[in-house]
Amino acid sequence: MTPRFSLAFILAGSLAAQTAYQQPPQAVLDVLNAPTSPTASVSPAKTHLLLIDGPRYPSIADQSQPILRLAGMRINPATNGPQRTTFANRLVLKEIATNTDRPIALPAGAKIGDLRWSADGRHFAATNTTANGIELWVGVVATGALKKMAGVTVNDVMGDALNWMPDNRTLLVQTIPAGRGAAPAKTPVPPGPNVQQSLGRSAPVWTYQDLLQNAHDEALFEHYGTSQLAFVDAVTGKVTPYGKPGLYLDVRPSPGGEHVLTVRIHKPFSYLHPAGAFPKEVEVWDRAAKLVYKLASLPLADRVPIDGVPTGPRNYSWRANEPASLTWVVALDGGNPKEKVPHRDQVFLMRAPFTGEPKELLKTEHRAMGIAWGQRDGLAVYGDYDRDKRWLRQFVMNADNPAETPREFVSRNMADRYRDIGQMQMKMLGAGASVILQTGDSVLLSGMGATPKGDRPFLRRLHLKTRETEEIFRCGENEYETVVTVLNDDGTKFLTRRESPSEPPNYYLRTVGQPPVALTKFADPSPVLRTIKKERVVYKRPDGVQLSFTLYLPPDYQPGTRLPAVVWAYPLEYTDADVAGQIGGSTQRFTTIAGSSHLFYLLAGYAILDNASMPVVGTPETVNNTYIEQVVSSAKAAIDKAAEMGVVDPKRVGVGGHSYGAFMTANLLAHSDLFRAGVARSGAYNRTLTPFGFQSERRTFWEATDVYTRMSPFFHANKINEPLLLIHGEMDNNAGTFPIQSERMYQAVRGNGGIVRYVTLPYESHGYAAKESIEHTLYEMISWFDQHVKKAE
Repeated sequence: MTPRFSLAFILAGSLAAQTAYQQPPQAVLDVLNAPTSPTASVSPAKTHLLLIDGPRYPSIADQSQPILRLAGMRINPATNGPQRTTFANRLVLKEIATNTDRPIALPAGAKIGDLRWSADGRHFAATNTTANGIELWVGVVATGALKKMAGVTVNDVMGDALNWMPDNRTLLVQTIPAGRGAAPAKTPVPPGPNVQQSLGRSAPVWTYQDLLQNAHDEALFEHYGTSQLAFVDAVTGKVTPYGKPGLYLDVRPSPGGEHVLTVRIHKPFSYLHPAGAFPKEVEVWDRAAKLVYKLASLPLADRVPIDGVPTGPRNYSWRANEPASLTWVVALDGGNPKEKVPHRDQVFLMRAPFTGEPKELLKTEHRAMGIAWGQRDGLAVYGDYDRDKRWLRQFVMNADNPAETPREFVSRNMADRYRDIGQMQMKMLGAGASVILQTGDSVLLSGMGATPKGDRPFLRRLHLKTRETEEIFRCGENEYETVVTVLNDDGTKFLTRRESPSEPPNYYLRTVGQPPVALTKFADPSPVLRTIKKERVVYKRPDGVQLSFTLYLPPDYQPGTRLPAVVWAYPLEYTDADVAGQIGGSTQRFTTIAGSSHLFYLLAGYAILDNASMPVVGTPETVNNTYIEQVVSSAKAAIDKAAEMGVVDPKRVGVGGHSYGAFMTANLLAHSDLFRAGVARSGAYNRTLTPFGFQSERRTFWEATDVYTRMSPFFHANKINEPLLLIHGEMDNNAGTFPIQSERMYQAVRGNGGIVRYVTLPYESHGYAAKESIEHTLYEMISWFDQHVKKAE
């Protein structure tokens, strides 16, 4: 961080060119391109698994398909779907009881996505993306047959494209309207200027990307976003249009199937906000598409306070255990979290036939966090969140008798992993509605089971009246086994996914009191990684905050050797030092390396201090006042501990991170001399370009100018005297990390005589997807540290 002599300006060279994609060493390529294991989707009937497999990485040719960037969305105009998506090209249906497999015959060149089970588990629907559109296919579990629904072209631009109705036979689908015609052409001569104005009211806005920019964008958005809803009979293929074409942001059938909740957006559109903030009509229709209840006509949500919520109804949804009861939330504080009020939110309920006035269901002291409905007895579980303390509470109530006082059963710091009781197991009913699985007064909880020795996932029974728990399953200390789902109501039979440092992840059927039965036998795709050593390392920084990292040592490491090292991290904010020091994750997991992971440095001979703790501890309003001091102190403590262990050469350490980790990387180079070089991917470096907040920062640039400028490494680029590699996707659409952030950071470091390299990846977003992009990213990362860290004197 020491300022350099001006001679550096004379000696500094520069290079700007577009080069061919490069590849990392062969050892890296072998692991990068190793086959993957399928993922499993469990049928709601709990009788079958659908094993889903697909290409590990798309090609850059896939990524460079035509794209329209409209209203915060990225649309492929050829398919009328998302520009970037993952898909499957192999499906296998496994019957759990017999442990037998049936491969599903797919169409040639299949790109299967958006898989949806019917609630009875007898059918599944999926899309198939072709060169010219998106098809609808339906599978029959009993036969394994997959059938195309003729005459249906899916519109997958907004909301859920597919919804099963509760009859388990009919699908409600967003389709492309018949006779839509060609997309509107752009007029070569603009009709006039584009004008925006504000009339004096406060309207803070995040730095959204891919927004509408002119009248032609609006026309394109309406063209590609407009859907015709239709009922599709999965048996006969009959298509019945439902309602009129519109811009449907959300479509939800009621649990009883006689009503549909629709959310349609309309003009005037915004050039500052994504589609979700546009004006909208929230309505309940009957099966004939006749309006039976208008919940709200909501204006453009352009006056939402920072960390606030819109006024008017929000979080509208069906009560899952009744045929047609609508619930929604309304803010009592004007949506402003800084207002002092006795209750922040009010929850309403309105039952069919939707006449009369809605009833108040409850009020929450803090911001409401949603409701989960039980199977019976009026059970409802809801939560609220205290922004000032970052505190989460959950309550049990009898929704059928609001006079009963709700009972609090969870109260903890939002970041407190040790006191996280887990999630309630759910059961799918018709129309995709899910309820809490109940047995008597008991529910089932599954969770990660964080402990000071690492995660040990569990399945427990919670008695709601007494709050007592019974442990049904707890992962052992020498493996990592998570509960995928329970297979019966009392939780005595369940599905798990088990792995260990030497055992690849596989699915198991567990029955209480019996040995587990392996349902899959996926092989180790990269045996070379089994010689990697890893361990959890715990230590403290000078102010007493406990820290940790996972130490990875490369294959065939020789004890006593001091290695060049990489510290890879992502800062997190906490209100409590003890919570900040909690251990997360598990060292008992099977090591896999994929994508642009920094763990590939292991195959180049580096030690890695992975997920090194970088806690920033303080009150929510002022936590960033000491951001620099805390991350520098944490980084030094990590290096000191690794050096004390005798595995790391403290004079040959590099630092890296992605997104907010990239921001941290640039700050560590600017404000310390701990590292030889840095790799910063997809970061933001000038916080004046995110003036209404970032991460957990609540103050605006004008309220905390000194904090914004002090935290921005752009303002300290003259102090960066270690080589810095900047990598950024040219189409990064993450709020706050415009590519211009890396571009200007490069210019700042270069202009001050620093050693810096700036790599942009065509057609890539915040994360990198294409095979060629990933290979090149790894080539750049390894080459940079080989030159500036490994070979450092």
